[in-house]
Amino acid sequence: MAKKGKKYLEALKLVDRSKAYAIDEAIELVKKTDFAKFDATVEVAFRLGVDPKKADQQIRGAVVLPNGTGKTQRVLVFAKGEKAKEAEAAGADYVGDAEYINKINQGWFDFDVVVATPDMMGEVGKLGRTLGPKGLMPNPKTGTVTFDVEKAVKEIKAGKVEYRLDKAGIIHVPIGKVSFENEKLQENFATIFDTVLKAKPAAAKGTFMKNVSITSTMGPGIKVDPSTVAVKA
Repeated sequence: MAKKGKKYLEALKLVDRSKAYAIDEAIELVKKTDFAKFDATVEVAFRLGVDPKKADQQIRGAVVLPNGTGKTQRVLVFAKGEKAKEAEAAGADYVGDAEYINKINQGWFDFDVVVATPDMMGEVGKLGRTLGPKGLMPNPKTGTVTFDVEKAVKEIKAGKVEYRLDKAGIIHVPIGKVSFENEKLQENFATIFDTVLKAKPAAAKGTFMKNVSITSTMGPGIKVDPSTVAVKA
């Protein structure tokens, strides 16, 4: 097990590991236990009662956080003609086709999200082995394979985040920065919590939300009591 630093251990003393905190308390504690010298990211982790090995229990999607993430996403759009112009007008950082496919094959990755029109996927699909492992492959489930490139780009720039179940049955999602007001972090948390809750697969049995915790980039995890989160009907 990796040895924890002195600052981490000091922060850990502020957390009752046997307790699940109300969401407002948990966010306050995330700020108190953050010792990074930069504006750390606040992340939520959901441990779900699903079997990630089964296709009918996969969970993946995207949602726009009401207060954004605090990070400016660099968007690459694969499109041609009018759709390329539409993407540029919407604020995409890079727009093109073959030239960007060649750049990626040569090791270029100065972007955070990839959007592609459906007619481009025949070519973009060839980048699967390169983009897939980095979680950058466009996917209809997350709204990144679409002809409505204007909407896709604007949502990403506004704070759209993707969520995906990993092999351990956990979903990790950033919900903002430590510098955010508590209320804004709480609103973002409630949005992703509600979204994941409603994404429960019909095949999932038993307790769905097994464990919920939030943490800052370098701080300790803090358990959240799901019953304290206000969700939409």
